[in-house]
Amino acid sequence: MNLPKRYIITVVTVFAVTLFFGCESNFKDVQKMDFSEFVPGSDADTVNIKYTDSGRITAVLKSRKMLDFSNLDFPFTEFPKGIDVTLYDKKLKRTFITSNYAVSYKQTGIIDLQGKVKITSETGQMLETEQLYFDQKNEWFYTERKFKLTDAKGVSYGQGIDFSKDFKVINSQRITGELEAEE
Repeated sequence: MNLPKRYIITVVTVFAVTLFFGCESNFKDVQKMDFSEFVPGSDADTVNIKYTDSGRITAVLKSRKMLDFSNLDFPFTEFPKGIDVTLYDKKLKRTFITSNYAVSYKQTGIIDLQGKVKITSETGQMLETEQLYFDQKNEWFYTERKFKLTDAKGVSYGQGIDFSKDFKVINSQRITGELEAEE
């Protein structure tokens, strides 16, 4: 049986085209299955969250927008429109925090505050910077950015600072400014 060459070429071409379109369709299905969107598991507008410990309020967080990404491998909560937080110590003394943007990382317990960050204590101490981190577990703030610290002794400027949430312990680097010295 000797088939004409044209007949064999036609059969092979039809088979190849069918195989090609069959694979492409399957490839698109595989792409869709492996595609994961970076979308929040939930979102909320105008939140007012109160954190408690043994019936005592430890913090109040207010924000105009909250995006919860707890559906990811490294979960976090984003506050793209800023936050306004009030922290309470055991004697109910308050520390006030505001920033234009914030991200709270669940696994590390670190909060990244960005954009016009301002922290004020009830005693009048105030720190202003563009980015500040808060370690929730150790109740400790830190940054390597430039800052302005105002208190009863005066105003100081610097780059790099870390301090306790009640401003009782402050470690600053590269500072300038006018301060009253205790004799």
